[in-house]
Formats: sequence, C-alpha cells, structure tokens
Amino acid sequence: MGMSGFRLDDEQRLDWLQLLRSEGIGPRTFRTLIGRYGTAAAVLQALPELGRRRGHPIRMASRAEAEREMAQAQRLGVRFVAPSEPDYPLTLRAIDTAPPLIGLRGNAALFARPMVSIVGSRNASAAGLKFTQRLARELGEAGFVVVSGLARGIDTSAHNASLATGTVAVLAGGHDRLYPAENASLLDEIVARGVVVSEMPMGWEPRGRDFPRRNRIVSGLSLGVVVVEAARRSGSLITARFALEQGREVFAVPGSPLDLRAEGTNDLIREGATLCASAEDVVRGLAPLVAKPPSGDLGLMDATRERADQDPLWDELDLDALDGEPLRPEGGIVLDMTADRPAGNYAASFNGGETARDDMGRVVGLLGATPVSVDDLVRASGLSIRSVQLVLFELELAGKLVRHGGNAVSLA
Repeated sequence: MGMSGFRLDDEQRLDWLQLLRSEGIGPRTFRTLIGRYGTAAAVLQALPELGRRRGHPIRMASRAEAEREMAQAQRLGVRFVAPSEPDYPLTLRAIDTAPPLIGLRGNAALFARPMVSIVGSRNASAAGLKFTQRLARELGEAGFVVVSGLARGIDTSAHNASLATGTVAVLAGGHDRLYPAENASLLDEIVARGVVVSEMPMGWEPRGRDFPRRNRIVSGLSLGVVVVEAARRSGSLITARFALEQGREVFAVPGSPLDLRAEGTNDLIREGATLCASAEDVVRGLAPLVAKPPSGDLGLMDATRERADQDPLWDELDLDALDGEPLRPEGGIVLDMTADRPAGNYAASFNGGETARDDMGRVVGLLGATPVSVDDLVRASGLSIRSVQLVLFELELAGKLVRHGGNAVSLA
C-alpha cells in the first residue's frame, strides 16, 4: 500500500515538527532516523542517547517550541503537510531531498496541475521583464501553474503575469518573514489566488544558504525550469542544476553576448539546455513529462509510515532478525567527536560492537573526496543498504560526510 493519502494526526504532526526543528535533522537524516526507530516520537526519545554517544548533546527542539510554532502558523493560516498527505505535491515528493514537512498557504489544488518554474535575474532588463510576462501568461493559458521564488525582477514579473491562471511562490524564510518586503502586496494576492510554500520555521529570517535550499524546491515542484536572464554566478543557475539532478527539463532564453545578464543563459544553451523563444518551446519540451510526471516512490518513507493508531508497520517486522542490525539506540554505531581523525582511522572511533566497527571501516575505506553513489557503496561494500545508510548517517552527524546530488556522498 502506498503512503499517499495517509494523514498525520495532531500529535504525530507535532512530533514531526519537533524532530525536524532539532539540531542536525535535515530531509535525509529525518528519513534515516524514522527508518531506524519507526516513529518520530521514538526518535525524539532516542536523541539524548545518540547525543551522549556522539560526545556532546544534540540540541533538541522542545515540545513547547513546536507547539508555539504550530500556533503561530495557524494564526497566519499556514498548515504543515507531510509527503504522505494529499496536499503534498507529487513532483516535490519525488526528489531525494523532499522536505518532511512543508508549510502551505493558499490553494493546494493547484499542485494537481502541471507546473513550470520561471527564474532569472533580480536586476532584469526591460526586455527580460516583458518576455517573462508574455511567457508566464501564455504558459498559464496553456494550463501550466507558474512557480518562482518571489524575488525581485524576473520572479516578480512571472508571479504577476500568472496570478489569474495559477502561481506558486516558494519562500526562503518563514511565512512571516517575507523577503523582499516590497513584495508584501504580491504575496497577499498569491495567498488569495495561488499558493505559498516554505519549509523554514516561522520567524526565520532568510540567510544566504537558505536561497539554494529554496531553489531545490522551486525546481522540485516543476516539470521544467525556464531561465530568462542570468549572469554566470546567478542563483538561477543553481535552480537549473537542481532541475537536471532531479530529472527535470531545463530551458534557457538566449540573449545578447554583450549583456552580462545573458552569459549564464547562453552558457546553458551551449551545454544542452533547450532554447526557449516562446511558450510553445516549453509546452512542446514538457509534453513527455506532462504525460508521465514524476510522482515519487517514497521508499523508506512509505515503509516506515506511521498509522493513525501510532502503530508503525515496522513494529510488525523483526528487522533485527532480518539483517542482524538492532534498531534500538543502545545498538547504534557511534563516532568519537572529540578529535579530527584521518579517514583510515574512523573505524577506531566506533564503540558499537565488532560488526559495527567492521561496517564503518569497510564503508569509510571506499569513500574519499570524489563523490560516489550510495548504490555503488552498497555494491562495493557487500553490506545491506541499511548498514551503509546507518554508517553514512553517523558520519553525517559527525560532520564527516558531504551529500551531493544524485544520491552521492563523499568524505568532508
């Protein structure tokens, strides 16, 4: 049975929010821990022991903090939605860094329609803004919902031109911390006629690294990304890169070689992006994905779903007997965080038993500075995927692992 359609109850939603707001918990670690312990409530109980074994406490969000954020969200009309629930976009659910919870305001029914993102320069040219308005309007008339990041320039133009047909704004900060502030009235219109998305906590002021996080959601929601104007170091090129990693189409609008704002888009075309001179180019290019959109096999999230009675399916299986790996905190793999060790000595910092030390040594011996896919690690190590994922999780908690696109990892 798939996970789609299953709803969290109020207590489970608070558990998920509290866990997600705790130190070091991102989309992948959230899934790994749910897979290991079965429910968010069980993970929260295990975190203090995990922190002790790491050598310093894990800063946990308190229940009161989660309840306070939930109340703030409700006052603003924000609802938190999990990947299992009907209002969570299927396209976003399909990416490997799908947020465990997203905060939504507005009409989530738009997610059922095909979506395309339009991004580009904040310092856009008059010609770029005019083309964006025409493109967004015509894509909306063709049945697409337009997604963008509510930034100045191209983003703002795309949202304004698609208000009547459907638009999605993805925020880099919390729902109550709009950036830029000048788009407050536009945000209100999108809430009334479209939908606004954020994975960040209420009250969160967006910082530099939050914008690439937002960009992965912009591309993840969409079947394709259209870059209208972008310099060579533009954040819009990050969105295009995410789109490629997520298996989405990338389109670029060509520009004058004398205009620095066209260098990035011209580079994209040279590198294989589809040239976009009209909405028809996008409609034609996205036809295969419209016919068969990415929907997301939840995999581990599906296998570890929490039922309404809080009796997870994992409790029905003796996973220890299946692969010999305990799911209890006291059986965990532990890294000594008190010293920086060269890669070859990581195994010496284990205290999770002889099997755990062997697993760590085997996986770390296969890792280096060059990214390698998790599937290749599983094949090369001869270990179960659960063993490899557990080692990677411990390395990530220790700050010794870097995650890359395409489910690849390397040593930090």
